[in-house]
Amino acid sequence: MQNYLEGLNEPQMTAVVHRDGPIMIIAGAGSGKTKVLTTRIAHLMKNGVDAFNILALTFTNKAAAEMKERVEKALGNSEARNLYIGTFHSIFARLLRADATKLGYPSNFTIYDTDDAKGIIKDIVKIMNLDDKHYKPSFVLNRISAAKNSLIGPEEYRKDSAIQSEDAKSQRHKMADIYQAYANQCMKNGAMDFDDLLFKMHQLLTTFPDVLAKYQHRFHYILIDEYQDTNAAQYSIIKMLGAVRENICVVGDDAQSIYSFRGATVQNILQFQDDYDDVKVVKLEQNYRCTQNIINVANNVISNNQKQIPKELWTDNKVGEKIMLARTMTDNDEGRFVADAIKEQQMRNHYANKDFAILYRTNAQSRSFEESLRRMNIPYKLYGGVSFYQRKEIKDFLAYLRLVVNTRDEENLKRIINVPARGIGNTTINKYVAAAAEHNTTFWELIEQGSGNAKVDSFVQMIKSFQSMLNTKNAYDLAFAVGKYSGLVQELYNDKTVEGLARYENVQELLNSIKEFTETPDEEGELHDKSLGSYLQQISLQTDVENDKDENVDVVKLMTIHSAKGLEFPCVFVVGLEETLFPSSMSLYDREGLEEERRLFYVAITRAKERLWVTYANSRYRFGSLVQNDESRFVQEIPLMYLDRTFSGVSNKPGAGPAKGVSGMLNQNFDKVPSLKKLADKLATANAATQQKPHTPSADFAADDPAELKVGMKVEHQKFGFGNITGIEGSSNNPIASIDFGAGHGVKKIMLNYAKLKIVQ
Repeated sequence: MQNYLEGLNEPQMTAVVHRDGPIMIIAGAGSGKTKVLTTRIAHLMKNGVDAFNILALTFTNKAAAEMKERVEKALGNSEARNLYIGTFHSIFARLLRADATKLGYPSNFTIYDTDDAKGIIKDIVKIMNLDDKHYKPSFVLNRISAAKNSLIGPEEYRKDSAIQSEDAKSQRHKMADIYQAYANQCMKNGAMDFDDLLFKMHQLLTTFPDVLAKYQHRFHYILIDEYQDTNAAQYSIIKMLGAVRENICVVGDDAQSIYSFRGATVQNILQFQDDYDDVKVVKLEQNYRCTQNIINVANNVISNNQKQIPKELWTDNKVGEKIMLARTMTDNDEGRFVADAIKEQQMRNHYANKDFAILYRTNAQSRSFEESLRRMNIPYKLYGGVSFYQRKEIKDFLAYLRLVVNTRDEENLKRIINVPARGIGNTTINKYVAAAAEHNTTFWELIEQGSGNAKVDSFVQMIKSFQSMLNTKNAYDLAFAVGKYSGLVQELYNDKTVEGLARYENVQELLNSIKEFTETPDEEGELHDKSLGSYLQQISLQTDVENDKDENVDVVKLMTIHSAKGLEFPCVFVVGLEETLFPSSMSLYDREGLEEERRLFYVAITRAKERLWVTYANSRYRFGSLVQNDESRFVQEIPLMYLDRTFSGVSNKPGAGPAKGVSGMLNQNFDKVPSLKKLADKLATANAATQQKPHTPSADFAADDPAELKVGMKVEHQKFGFGNITGIEGSSNNPIASIDFGAGHGVKKIMLNYAKLKIVQ
């Protein structure tokens, strides 16, 4: 047996030595997919197939480089350098350069990146006198991209009644005209965008039979990695290139098809056996990554999908720990639970930080985990995203809030005076900055006196209106007003792209965190200072920390499940398993969408090698309201025999969660923040002046059910003594009582869900 074939199990060997005809290798998670693919290429070359006659297509440059390196190592020579191994886009760009002139492009055509493409679209929208807020470049480009990946050109786009109906509903009647103008401009510039590398490759092969024949006879063997992630354009090109010999090998896993939002369709792999006669099907079902318990959970979950290629993962690995299912009271508690669990595992089982990954459905969820990890001094890094407080939309929103509290803050003023765009350009801004410096005043003081510019004056009046609320509105109500009347939230809401939706969710999560700050009591259930200034003081303590940028540092990894595909970690936390969050609310009424969400959960489960936690919160703030959550249906699909359930409860101890009034502040190093220290000193002095002898609870003290409490009742509090309930406000899920404790403590606002009160009469 050749040396490079050693170590293959029986199905892997079958997949490697199969030579001619179509073959589909269903490679389950952790089953050695890359090893099989590279060994198959090496075996073809060892048995006389010229490297120049092999085409291998991947989805990432990293995968392509790894495959070429492994083939070279297996062969022991440099012939692998002659292989056509690369991403779809890089290989097709290479082929297009040879025949681009047939399509009217120069052979040295430019490849536009996303920013280049958006710039052209922005110019077109301007020339056509259209509203650039309605025809946002990002939205238009995504629309054009989706069309190209479905092989729909400008003319087909215009003639497609379904597409035209969709554009009409969104009041974007000029989309076809923009698409045509964009295509014309790219042609005129001798440029192709990223999607054109597929679209134009397809056009070249269908329009020029001689070119198609050339490549059909050049590529005797075609191999496609991650076939479940191919879109309509990729599928059609592969079909054409392999039509003569049909030596097509596709490798993939239908259970890991999670990119429909990019145009990928799981149908391509599901129907492969119908596309060709005598398809050889090999299933790689032995998993080398996970424990038996993790594999059993993955199998049970994915078995609920109707559309799938039947398979059953198994492993010779140890049984391993049961899956820990943790239910917490709130999303902040969820963050604290995960941070605590990481610390515990490090002490008990000696794991390093880099052994842990926290996986979530949306980037907006990272906030509570970032804050909890920071509090515990656990280093972390976000992958495939930007740290929550470093995201542009979050920094823009916080800049507004900081300016409202402190108009002397010139950096924040410059950042948002034209966000959203209100026609105040850099030239105007620079003129005011220079004038302020010349007259030894601040930018704000200068424009506050009357600028002579109507747009600037309007901005000043808006900020002043927000400032008038500082003493009457809490942090959330004021932030909500800023988001609404500044136009920030509306602009993000109008952007229906995947990126726009993520930015909108991030801003909503910021508002949720502010809402939670205003409603979170101290350990006694009492509400403290919930002003915007207090919130910004608290948040500044969390945003100072910067993560180490070195890729090799020992850090916990945070990422979306989409970003985690192809990776593995000893310990994995899959968080936010709640209905409408995971599965997403957008997928609940569509079987295809729901099944893709389940495949996403399957991917998350199979990233874990040794230990897996699944967590969810009873409640979390969404769109400013405390929402009660149902456990995800995916959790209910995990057999009880594999679960270790726990309820982490709620942490109301000092220092846990956001800084709660002065009691929380005292656990922070705030000496360098004068205003915060001044506030603490002031409150400490006031407390000393009214200090009373501590109340001793009655011998038979036992807290009554909060639902029984009514206005007019006399109650006993463990710390404040006896008082009368004078009012109850807030939602039914989160009632807040005003209780008059007399001269000693006065009227306190207390959250009934947290307070322990005994009904006296």
